[in-house]
Amino acid sequence: MDASPVRSRGITLRAVLLGLVLMPINAYWITVVEVRWYTLDGTCLPLFITPIFFLFLLCLGNMALARLASRSRASSALRRARFDQGELLTVYVMLVIGCVLAGHDLVQNLFGIIAHADRYNTPERKYDVTFFQYLKPTSFLLVQDKDPGGANAIKAFYQGGARWYEPQYLYPFLGPLTWWTIFLSVLIGMCLCISILIRRAWTENEKLAFPIVQLPLAMTNPTGRSLPFWRSKLMWSGFAVSAIIDFVNGMHYLYPSWPYLAQVKLFDLAPYLTTRPWNAVGWTPISMYPFAIGLAYFLPLDLAFSCWFFYVARKMFQVVGAMQGWDSPSNLGFPFFEQQSSGAWIALGCVVVWGLRGQFKTAWERCAWLGKGPRATQGPPDIAGVTPESERRQYRIAFLGLFIGVIFLSWFSWKTALASWVAIIFFGLFFLLAIAMTRVRAELGAPHEIFFVNPRTVLVTLFGINTIGAQSLTTTSVLYWYNRCYRCHPMPNHIEAFKLAEGGRMQMGRLIALIAFATVVATICACWANLHVTYAEGATSKAVGYKSWVGFESYDRLNAWLQTPTTPQWTQKAYVIAGAVIVLGLRLMRGAFLWWPFHPAGYALAVSFAMDYFWFAFFVSWLIKLVIVRFGGMKTHNAGIPFFLGLTLGDYVCGSLWAIYGPVNGLQVYKIFI
Repeated sequence: MDASPVRSRGITLRAVLLGLVLMPINAYWITVVEVRWYTLDGTCLPLFITPIFFLFLLCLGNMALARLASRSRASSALRRARFDQGELLTVYVMLVIGCVLAGHDLVQNLFGIIAHADRYNTPERKYDVTFFQYLKPTSFLLVQDKDPGGANAIKAFYQGGARWYEPQYLYPFLGPLTWWTIFLSVLIGMCLCISILIRRAWTENEKLAFPIVQLPLAMTNPTGRSLPFWRSKLMWSGFAVSAIIDFVNGMHYLYPSWPYLAQVKLFDLAPYLTTRPWNAVGWTPISMYPFAIGLAYFLPLDLAFSCWFFYVARKMFQVVGAMQGWDSPSNLGFPFFEQQSSGAWIALGCVVVWGLRGQFKTAWERCAWLGKGPRATQGPPDIAGVTPESERRQYRIAFLGLFIGVIFLSWFSWKTALASWVAIIFFGLFFLLAIAMTRVRAELGAPHEIFFVNPRTVLVTLFGINTIGAQSLTTTSVLYWYNRCYRCHPMPNHIEAFKLAEGGRMQMGRLIALIAFATVVATICACWANLHVTYAEGATSKAVGYKSWVGFESYDRLNAWLQTPTTPQWTQKAYVIAGAVIVLGLRLMRGAFLWWPFHPAGYALAVSFAMDYFWFAFFVSWLIKLVIVRFGGMKTHNAGIPFFLGLTLGDYVCGSLWAIYGPVNGLQVYKIFI
């Protein structure tokens, strides 16, 4: 079967149109399964599930057309109808951008806070007494009872049984959602601009691994009639292993008499460690997610080792702390992972930015502002097909985009009464963390929930509540929703799209424009899907995955801070410094000694809740890869790649099928993650 021609057409109109058709379907599906049923968790993972499923269906369609072409007189027309690799990846990138916005940590979180303050202003909480006066500068971003029709809209939103497109329900949301769409477009646009500036350094100069792009590249690889991926027995063997596991566990979920493979997900060791000091380890899940084992196979051995080793070291630190009495009530907050992870990620971001200083300088010089600088027309295209002249234009657009973004954020901070120095640190930390996470994703492909690290908490830890001020603290709480966690952060997906462009021969300039366009479309689709699901089902009636906890984290913590202001604790600051020092020390040792096995990102991931679900799967994959490389060499390692790609693909496809079966039949079903 010739599923894909060798020649790539790149980004075409028909591919973009297909992506536009699938984006609202994808957004609605994600919202139904994650907000209404809370089943798939497909956007919690570094490799999103639903785009892979759609890509799987498109590849099957391509193969079906190839089979028909071999038997039909209209073979040339059928061949032209097939999508090539560039077109398939165009659709895939658009769906990925759709997942970024519709996923767990962006628009879903936005709906968790947009009307929360008025809904949960009870006599016990006393929001109106504590901070309502400080919400006035941000009122244009929120749906409030005092707005025309606001009370009825909020009531219907939480109770359900309503149609969102009726004017009395839509109008109160229209203004805030428009402003948030503009804000998100600017913020994500700035991330895209940074990605443009650093692309060459990571994809060509350092040639980072980019584990996440391996599966979509393999699925769409234009290899003519040989089709090594789709005809690989090893790939289908891995696919079958995952499919059997998901089928058995899925049937057990519906029919408890079926067997259950408990070790696949969240087998907790804590109940078996009941005596002190071992019980200090707390929740310690063992999970052997097939998709995680498959993805971790592409990590270099030292990076995979660091991921699970530092998680185990973190647990041992808790045990040692219990032995020494460091976890006593007088030392409230031990082991201070929130502070350790803050310091670790800030330091890691600084290390990454420092390493990029040469690239930023080169990019600025190649802009040739006012005709000064190196001639942009000289030299061959790079590996992605970008000519020096095109690169100059892209760098200019990136710097101008960042300049416009800074102006907008400055105005936005003034509009929302956010103090200038707080705004600089708040947004500076956001982009610093974004660069650090993007580097970790490009190098390791590791998950990056990073729950403990967000600019608001860092500000409170370092400066204290009184220094920040009630007004700025309230504004940062309204902004908390998009930096609470970073599981579907846009910037790692931007840089991976650029890496995909190399394999799919996608024109870089068109890809940049496509990502920007898809971001706006995806935001609109995500807002529509959330309004539709919550108004129909009720945010707190039937929507079991509605992110009400994001609102509670935003406003309850703000409420407590303002009612009982605290000063900065030197112990907490010390752990922030300790986390930073450990990362810097690991980086220095790694640069000084080639044999040094510990990667600083492993420590940063371990102390920030990013590895809790995955550490054992990474250990299993690391051990398998170690044995294969040690006794079989890289040739055997490369030969085994299809099996591990199949593990991931099979898990994702079967998980998607369960996520379709459940909502269609009104059932809570098995999910492959968490």
